Amino acid sequence: MRKRKPKQRVIQPDPRFGDIVVTQFVNNLMFSGKKSTAFDVFYNAMDIIQEKTGENPHETWQKALNNIYPGVEVRSKRVGGATFQIPVEIRPNRRISVGMKWLIKYSRARSGKGIAEKLSSEIIAASKGEGAAVKKKDDTHRMAEANKAFAHFRV
Repeated sequence: MRKRKPKQRVIQPDPRFGDIVVTQFVNNLMFSGKKSTAFDVFYNAMDIIQEKTGENPHETWQKALNNIYPGVEVRSKRVGGATFQIPVEIRPNRRISVGMKWLIKYSRARSGKGIAEKLSSEIIAASKGEGAAVKKKDDTHRMAEANKAFAHFRV
């Protein structure tokens, strides 16, 4: 086990929107340390959102993330030979990172040409409360609700 907690790294805000959460999102989007490519993909997706909806793309993206952030999740715990799925509240920073990872995962799985196109489509769908990432959040909440009887086993 660790002797002490590691220091939190300082994340610089992105150049276009001046938002730290955008940089965090781009860090999750990045492959093989290619951050500039990830920023290009994200900004291209923002431009596509601007063209398609005519709304502020940064606000649309934030609205999409807020629709995806989960409130609870289930954790497995072994009690007396049986494994139970126990609903647990999610810490705020984990909530954000899980939501981002779901948005990226389901945008990559989408059909379309180019990751920027796929990402923009998933963001627009999520901002309307639709799409695979929002469905994942609803499924997670439904699973937590179904296993509410085991909440007394909390980790």
